[in-house]
Amino acid sequence: MNATSEILDRNLEMGRSGRRAVLYRDQALTFEEIARAANRVGNALRDLGIGMEQRVGILLPDCPEFLAAFFGTIKIGAVAVPFNTMMTTNDYRYFLQDSRARALIVHEAFWATVAPILRECRHLEHVISVGREEPGTIPFVAWTGAAAAELAPAETSPDEPAFWLYSSGSTGPPKGAVHLQHDMVYSADFVAPAMQLGADDVLYSAPKLFFAYGLGNSLFIPFRIGATVVLEPDRPLPLTVFSVLHRYRPTVFFGVPTLLASMLQVPDTASRYDLSSIRYTTSAGESLPPAIYHEWKKRFGHEIVELFGSTEIVHACLVNPVGGTRPGSAGVCIPGYEARIVDESGREVPDGEMGNLLIKGDSIAAYYWNKHERSKRTFLGEWVFTGDKFYRDPDGYYWYCGRSDDMFKVSGQWVSPIEVEHAVCAHPAVLEAAVVGQADEHELIKAKAVVVLREGHAASPKLAADIQQFVKTHIAPYKYPRWVEFVPSLPKTATGKIKRFELR
Repeated sequence: MNATSEILDRNLEMGRSGRRAVLYRDQALTFEEIARAANRVGNALRDLGIGMEQRVGILLPDCPEFLAAFFGTIKIGAVAVPFNTMMTTNDYRYFLQDSRARALIVHEAFWATVAPILRECRHLEHVISVGREEPGTIPFVAWTGAAAAELAPAETSPDEPAFWLYSSGSTGPPKGAVHLQHDMVYSADFVAPAMQLGADDVLYSAPKLFFAYGLGNSLFIPFRIGATVVLEPDRPLPLTVFSVLHRYRPTVFFGVPTLLASMLQVPDTASRYDLSSIRYTTSAGESLPPAIYHEWKKRFGHEIVELFGSTEIVHACLVNPVGGTRPGSAGVCIPGYEARIVDESGREVPDGEMGNLLIKGDSIAAYYWNKHERSKRTFLGEWVFTGDKFYRDPDGYYWYCGRSDDMFKVSGQWVSPIEVEHAVCAHPAVLEAAVVGQADEHELIKAKAVVVLREGHAASPKLAADIQQFVKTHIAPYKYPRWVEFVPSLPKTATGKIKRFELR
């Protein structure tokens, strides 16, 4: 089994060759065009001597070349390793050295960042430049143009490595999660029906392809089901996203809480942009405050479907039923996956009691590359330890309480930073908030809220006190933040996750 046969070439076998697969700027590319582009990359990599199981780094924005590079690498049995496009030179040094990539396909937009360290990477033999040709590189267009457009897939097994995804680094240094040939197929076959996605859908994901959430939204789910995907290479700033939604009229829009909150701050959107094509919007990466859900639905007339997944799981494992969303919940377990909530001893806890979330499903990564001890703590037989605290209600909905490292006790009772953050964000002056535990003058831990205000509101001791009183009326008073600090922005990973460990 080779993943590209099941995800890419299958569309040609099913008579979809001439159907539009990708909308990119002024181009509409068919499934056949993407398949032939991927074949050219695969053949060109083979001409460079790239063989099975060897890594190919991909440092590209969301564009057709990314799809061709990713599929082409996997088709020859090599391993595709997308790199986060928002990292530093030191980060790319780490990625290239850790992965031992023999080839790197890099866009001109990132050349200045990555160029200084290429000579240090002793395993890197070939650099292919997309866009402007850089000194000492192979120009992508000429390189692939000279390669054949037909390619038989390598005879890989379902359990061979196909691609790696590096974690976002929300809890420390990124980890390379090694995914196998069957992982994307398994995920798509269960996630797509759970989210009511079909071949007639047009999908647009603001989260990028290097992120597990974005890779599923824009690559393996739409290609598995024969849907159309919109690719936008620019940063997902609110006005850019609104323009994409207005221009391409997707039926499903994938976002993250930070972006959705920012989009709600843009004035006169109803008169400037037509979002009527959207059946629903999704949110993942961080817990979505219910206040954002309700304001979004009121403004745009459709629901936000929240879901939960991880780099290790490759996409979603929990999702709110379309039409049955419970604001603030991560949803129910997707068929094909199993979930357990356990205490520190590994015993399952009853409904309503908080514990550690374990997930079982056949899209879970095999291990972390070069992280043996961390792998043993995370991959527990058939189960993956997510590191997230949840509780399940009697109806089977799962409620996120925070990362295990983010939890803290007040007066001997566990406090979920997510619960406090949702309460703070419900205040009309608050745009975003992060809550961490901090010691008071007696060395006792209490909640502290770090707050970003909406436009038109100014920080003041009076506003801080008002937020504190507001929270006391919405959740148990002992959980209210003893300190409120106003900041212009919160520290986040490139995928929008709050770095609470930095705030601590």
